[in-house]
Amino acid sequence: MDSSLYVLVEDLRGEGVEKVLNRVRECGVAGITVGAVHHGSRDVTPHGLSKLTLRHDGAHFDLPDDLFAGLRLVPPAGYTDAFDGLLEACRARGLKLHGRTVFLRNGTLGAQHPDVIVRNCFGDRGYPTDLCPAHPEVRQYAVALARSVARLGVDSVVAEGLHYRPLKAERLFVPLGPMDAYLMALCFCGFCMARASDLGVDADMAREECARIVGGVLDGDPPAEGEVTRAALTAYAGPDVVSYAGARCETVTTLVSQVADAVASEGSKLVFVDPTGAVKGYRDGLPSPVLAAHDAWQLGVDPVALGDLVSSFAVLAYARDAARVANDVGAYLRSVGKGREVRAVLRPGYPDSDSAERLTAKVRGARAAGAQAIDFYAYGLASHPVLDRIPHALS
Repeated sequence: MDSSLYVLVEDLRGEGVEKVLNRVRECGVAGITVGAVHHGSRDVTPHGLSKLTLRHDGAHFDLPDDLFAGLRLVPPAGYTDAFDGLLEACRARGLKLHGRTVFLRNGTLGAQHPDVIVRNCFGDRGYPTDLCPAHPEVRQYAVALARSVARLGVDSVVAEGLHYRPLKAERLFVPLGPMDAYLMALCFCGFCMARASDLGVDADMAREECARIVGGVLDGDPPAEGEVTRAALTAYAGPDVVSYAGARCETVTTLVSQVADAVASEGSKLVFVDPTGAVKGYRDGLPSPVLAAHDAWQLGVDPVALGDLVSSFAVLAYARDAARVANDVGAYLRSVGKGREVRAVLRPGYPDSDSAERLTAKVRGARAAGAQAIDFYAYGLASHPVLDRIPHALS
């Protein structure tokens, strides 16, 4: 069975490539998934050179001039020497090298070009990290980025952020219900509205309804109760809003198709990361009851449609319970269809796994449900005792 350990470039720079790769081999995995393009963050790194690591938006390699010539959107430069000699070092140890690529989450580009970020029902462009999947220049950027990473010679391009994102407010002192937050996160930029209109959706009515409902809650109306489902959303916001939300799946599906073709043209393959499991369970490993594959539409992700376009999927199985991990993997396999690889991505430590036995149970559950690969997130974020659980779980 295939497997990998996620590694960030700051890990390699801080501890050294040789040390990290030797440690990875001790974990018993078949490869590493390195952040070739990453977003800004501030992380506690238990065994890093710095115990609090500040990461910046950036592409950690030299961009090919021919792919970005004439494009307005160009990723900021990160540690451009991060991949120098890395492929050879991996091959010398019998390790695969995958290139993790965060596509549409880039606060630097969003701040520089606010016209390409999502626009809510009130006309606010308040999400600088969220590039809109419908914007033509964002789609060109994604294709160029995909080809760039594939050219590094990686075994696969692990595509993260090829979808819409949920509402992320740093301060929220108004009690928005899950459906209110969902409506407030919908993008109503001109390109999203045009694509929805082309599919026969009354985009103007959808925007007006979202503004009316969310505006009412912000003015003191009671928030919506219950989780976001299509049926509940229809009753709460009406069929035009539900149709508009459904149109986002076409936007994402066609973008993923373009990116997959771009990666294939460079001789690599795309692994599509569905983050729904992380959205549901990131904070505490206790996701809400609906399985991730069945809630993916909320981010514009249609696993059934993508199953016809992509050969490999990564499911972020962020859950404490082994049965839940197995159920999420099984549901995803049923959605994408036969002949598709599903990789279960597990967190070996807090908050999902409090022991080697729990991690082992989840690995076994994912395998039994049909997962063809197990990946672990992430080297620099886990302590050494937690990393020591991985070989036991895989064996």
